[in-house]
Amino acid sequence: MAEITPDAGCPSGQSTAQDLARTETGDVVDERLFIPYVQTRSNGNFAVDLMISGAHCAGCMAKIEREISALPDVQVARMNLSTMRLNVGWRGTETTANSIVSRLDALGYGAKPFDMQLEPLSAKAELKSLLKAMAVAGAAMANIMVISVCVWAGFDMGEHTRQILHILSGIIALPAVAYAGQPFFRSAWGALKNKHTNMDVPISLAVLLACALSIYETIHGNPDTYFDAAVMLLFLLLIGRYLDTRLRLRTGESAQRLAAMQASNASLIGDDGSITTVPASLIKPGDLLLIAAGERVAVDGEIIKGRSAIDTSIANGETLPAPYGPGDTLYSGMINLGNPLHMKALAVAQDSFLSEISNLVEAGEQKKSKFVRIADRAARAYVPIVHSLAFLTFVGWLMAGGSLRTASLNAIAVLIITCPCALGLAVPAVQIVASGRLFKKGVLIKSGDALERLAKIDTIVFDKTGTLTLGQLKLTNASEIDADMLALAAQLARGSRHPIARAIADSAGDGPIADNLEDIAGEGLRAKLDGKIVRLGSASFVGAKAHDNIRDDVQVESWLKVGRAKPIRFVFKDVPRMDARDTIKALSAHGYTMELLSGDTADMTAQTARTLGLKNWTGNVSPRDKLAHLTALKSAGRFPLMVGDGINDAPALANATASASPASAADISRAAADIILQGDKLSGLVTALLTAKDAQKRVKENLSLAVLYNMIAVPLAISGHVNPMLAALAMSGSSILVTLNALRLARH
Repeated sequence: MAEITPDAGCPSGQSTAQDLARTETGDVVDERLFIPYVQTRSNGNFAVDLMISGAHCAGCMAKIEREISALPDVQVARMNLSTMRLNVGWRGTETTANSIVSRLDALGYGAKPFDMQLEPLSAKAELKSLLKAMAVAGAAMANIMVISVCVWAGFDMGEHTRQILHILSGIIALPAVAYAGQPFFRSAWGALKNKHTNMDVPISLAVLLACALSIYETIHGNPDTYFDAAVMLLFLLLIGRYLDTRLRLRTGESAQRLAAMQASNASLIGDDGSITTVPASLIKPGDLLLIAAGERVAVDGEIIKGRSAIDTSIANGETLPAPYGPGDTLYSGMINLGNPLHMKALAVAQDSFLSEISNLVEAGEQKKSKFVRIADRAARAYVPIVHSLAFLTFVGWLMAGGSLRTASLNAIAVLIITCPCALGLAVPAVQIVASGRLFKKGVLIKSGDALERLAKIDTIVFDKTGTLTLGQLKLTNASEIDADMLALAAQLARGSRHPIARAIADSAGDGPIADNLEDIAGEGLRAKLDGKIVRLGSASFVGAKAHDNIRDDVQVESWLKVGRAKPIRFVFKDVPRMDARDTIKALSAHGYTMELLSGDTADMTAQTARTLGLKNWTGNVSPRDKLAHLTALKSAGRFPLMVGDGINDAPALANATASASPASAADISRAAADIILQGDKLSGLVTALLTAKDAQKRVKENLSLAVLYNMIAVPLAISGHVNPMLAALAMSGSSILVTLNALRLARH
């Protein structure tokens, strides 16, 4: 028997590297064309990103990483199963890329230069292909069943008439099997060609042998054929594969979002002062760059000239811009909100902050991809057991004196009756029902295996700003401020995008904007209204003294000064989500351990923790610190759920056992999260965790039903009491049974 792969349910390679690297005329592209896609790192080493085809499971991913890492000079090989992206780093020369592609080809996996835009198109094409195959199999099954009913009923038909009906069934079935069976046939052939087996091998054998036996029976005028069994088998298996692929389609979006956030171009300042727009990938350490107002920083660098307000939310998750000036370090992905800046590059694009975030996110997704689902574990023993039973049945009947036809019939019946329809539907059926239940409750789940990971959760780690709080400042002392002064402040505030300014404008409502407004970076706003200089900003900017009696629930203050009048104090706070405290209380009642990690100051983090009843908290936490804390929890045997909304939370979201984000979160965080909580409430988190536990029970029940079915049906098939048609009916009955059991989840 051929070697069994670590994941018996995964197709081994389907296309070669050369098959995937062809011109429009069909000519094979030389492998050397991969060299232009090789990246030169700042340390002098090389790297390349490849899009892999034919790998759909943790076993294939582990195999690729192991084999490529074993190549000379290769330092790292990391694959993301969600995006099918393989990142390889090595020292030496660029031509090592050829060896990598050649090795992948020898392993039976296709490779081509990675393109983030093509990856989702490939996944959607696969889903569309499965849907077409399922439609063809379903239509063929319905028509063959009509013919089969006539044969079963008899209607005093002669042998000639019955043979004609069998021929009609074959005319419908054979083209349908040839088309609808391709996902299984290609996978099985790819596995056998590379000296492996997978679950698609016995499936393909059962279908092909049923068709071959039916052709034999038709030619010899025998009363029974099994075209309907072969097509029914394909139809039910395609349902399970389609449902599973559909749930997997949305995974890996985080890498696409991060790629979109990385600035593709930068403004290079020449020695003569000229400005040239160049690709960010060409920037080298020491280059002088211009960061215009509103522009995203392309690479990490140090400010040489200018002062401005910088949106640093990508680094610390906080919504308030920070003042930056000469000597301060900017990180890729930050946004310049104010004046133009001159910056000296400190790193190439591939080694900058946003690329580091991207690498951390992909590493987390890779770890999630290695999660071995219950169905996968159950499938590992499937292939050798089924092959052995069918072979022993065939040999046993021959030894017992049975004819070759009888031995073949019984062996095929074993293959059909043990086909993994119930096993294939056991998990996807539950996942689809659970997803629908959660959708009605305002929770979107992005991948099927997320339910299994959610069911394991015992620790919940919350971000603060934008997660437990709304991430929007509110003016809390509006009743203490004269209406005319609030209206005056709003005239300045409406001309700024600063969160404090937006809070003042929202509180005052619609109105005019000051037409001679000045925005002083890091200080505030200034304008001349009714002959008086009006300032809105920090205490030092307006000449006020910082308030000595700031209450512990106040997070931010600002000041308004009109002419020489006494400054007026504006107080703001970030309001907790309306059900945050109740959600934390409910989660605590269900036995979950909870803690708060925030990039905000320790004082602000402590206040939020006290307000919401959280005992464990840590402030001033960087993205890498959050990731390290989650890694420590997992090393201690915990299963953490990360709940966050900022770009800085993305690595933690991707690396946690499971993750959740509110719908208002940054695109990258929503993409990295396993579940999305709709609206301004967190209560969906409780629903998701409890539903996941219910779904886990249904999955185990379904797998138990599948095992029980096989324990009863297989001995009957081996003993010759079940022909291939009855085997197909029994197999479909088990599939219906697990589907009905899954539907029980919707009633809760």
